Amino acid sequence: MTRRWLVTGCSSGLGRALAGAVAETGDLVIATARKPAALRDLVERYPDRVTAMALDVCDARQCEAAVAYAVDHFGGVDVLVNNAGSGLFGAVEEVSDEELRAQLEVLTVAPWRLSRLVLPLMRRQGAGHIVNVSSLVGRMGLPGLSAYVTGKHALEGMTQALAAEVAPFGIRVHAVEPGQFATHYSTAVTETADRIPEYLVSTGEVRAGLRAMLDDPEIGRPETFAAHVLRLVSARSAPVRVPIGEDAYAYLEAVEAAARDEFAAAHAFVHNPAPAPRDSPAPSVEEVVATSMAALPEA
Repeated sequence: MTRRWLVTGCSSGLGRALAGAVAETGDLVIATARKPAALRDLVERYPDRVTAMALDVCDARQCEAAVAYAVDHFGGVDVLVNNAGSGLFGAVEEVSDEELRAQLEVLTVAPWRLSRLVLPLMRRQGAGHIVNVSSLVGRMGLPGLSAYVTGKHALEGMTQALAAEVAPFGIRVHAVEPGQFATHYSTAVTETADRIPEYLVSTGEVRAGLRAMLDDPEIGRPETFAAHVLRLVSARSAPVRVPIGEDAYAYLEAVEAAARDEFAAAHAFVHNPAPAPRDSPAPSVEEVVATSMAALPEA
């Protein structure tokens, strides 16, 4: 059966690799980007399978038009992949209200909007998939990426709630959590207008690691990500949240272990009025994340 895909954020990186992989399988894909001219070669390679469409996911009317096009030309949508994203670097104190709203509009509001638009179609079909492209930071926090972390945590919460809401209709929902992949995200992250030098001590290492990711020869390839998403959509069952990349599992195993230790320490703190010894505190999740950042390539 030929599936009908709607994928956002396809101009480069993970979205572009996925659109090409989908077309290669014989499925139909509406590949969207703010500048669809970047997809010209994909359309030329797969003229009967790839439709390039302009889409700013923050524009509600354009989102409605994209779904309407899928209905008019393909008869519906079988798979929605909310991949479009953006990144903002800055500590909480540095992020303005306007910058925060803009980040959450892309990372959380837009996937919510597009999901809401395709759900009536999928309920009528009695089947469908929604794949939200999250991040490892959907399960942890990194200093300097406060707004991005907030958006990805919200996206994962929405994904988990939505998966339970639509399961009775035969609709499956997943959040995929890529580790480090060779995309332009690491160099395209914008910085807050307000920069406070004092925060370099806590955010500088993360910033340097982000800038160096693209040149790391050991980093994951977008084609690997695409293959995992195709397998996820084809599988009869799969977890709601799926980390992708060997580094993803290394990070998250450390984070999960730290979370268990933090929970045990919190339980002991609440139920034991005696002061805890000062020489062996349980590591917090934030401390584990900070330690893990040392594994990132240096600029």
